[in-house]
Amino acid sequence: MTAFSILDLAPIRQGGDAAAAFGHTRELARHAEAWGYRRFWLAEHHNMTGIGSSATAVLIGHVAEATETIRVGSGGVMLPNHAPLVVAEQFGTLEALHPGRIDLGVGRAPGTDGRTVRALRRQDPDAAERFPQDLEELRSYFRPAERGQAVQAVPGAGLDIPVWILGSSPSSADLAARLGLPYAFASHFAPYQLMEALDLYRSRFEPSEHLGRPYVMLGMNVAAADTDAEARRQFTSLQQQFLSMVRGRTPRPLPPPVADLEEVATPGERERIAPMLWASAVGAPETVEREVRGFLERTGADEIMATTQMYEQAATLRSFELLAGVRERLAGGV
Repeated sequence: MTAFSILDLAPIRQGGDAAAAFGHTRELARHAEAWGYRRFWLAEHHNMTGIGSSATAVLIGHVAEATETIRVGSGGVMLPNHAPLVVAEQFGTLEALHPGRIDLGVGRAPGTDGRTVRALRRQDPDAAERFPQDLEELRSYFRPAERGQAVQAVPGAGLDIPVWILGSSPSSADLAARLGLPYAFASHFAPYQLMEALDLYRSRFEPSEHLGRPYVMLGMNVAAADTDAEARRQFTSLQQQFLSMVRGRTPRPLPPPVADLEEVATPGERERIAPMLWASAVGAPETVEREVRGFLERTGADEIMATTQMYEQAATLRSFELLAGVRERLAGGV
């Protein structure tokens, strides 16, 4: 049975603010738990006025405190932006507060623009090149501390915190395979090398103490509504975010939907956006079920990490409620 999970960016809507976004995130997580989603992840981004999840570990704690059973984690923490010891201490603290519920997904991308990278990394602009080494250092802090060990993560040492590799390229797939770690691919916005990365990860996977067989989680945009037309309308909020990116701007506060993307985008811009949003299921439940089923058949994903960015909170909740029904029908072979 394919598991379904949720990726949230704490979207800041036009006319709203970060406080409202965090309240919506917490509300969504509570519903997600009741609807049977496996995990609820938050993604690190910086200097983007439409995304509120920059202090990812803090927001994970906010969500974990409001829930009881659902796994909560990062999708991901951009490791080159942080000292590995700090990440280990943060997630060690989260695991101590919420035992058995914390995931740590890490990636090497900065999650921002070049100027903000320099602000984050200060005098170390090449930190991303050391991602494999920093990852090994991070993982070492979760092992039981040895006698005489000079530097320990407190808390963190000896805690069982699952580490995931996140990526959108074959290089990240190769690293996850060699380390025997679960792999999450960002197909919800960068699907171009998806199949190549999956083939490489599965063919080169080396079993480890953490994982005996390859395990793949794939990002997918989902906009479900009671009708196809309403789902397509709600989906235009996310399309407008991507429109900002192809125009060279960072994502602005999430805009309200428009009746048709043709109102705000040229044919050329729509052609550029479409491949970026290839991994999307948009429509009424029957349409979403058909598109998710096709995606699973093509990829063999072990888990779907669904993300929904809609301007209206009620529409967001309804989308994930309908997707939970789709999940149950897929599990039942209906």
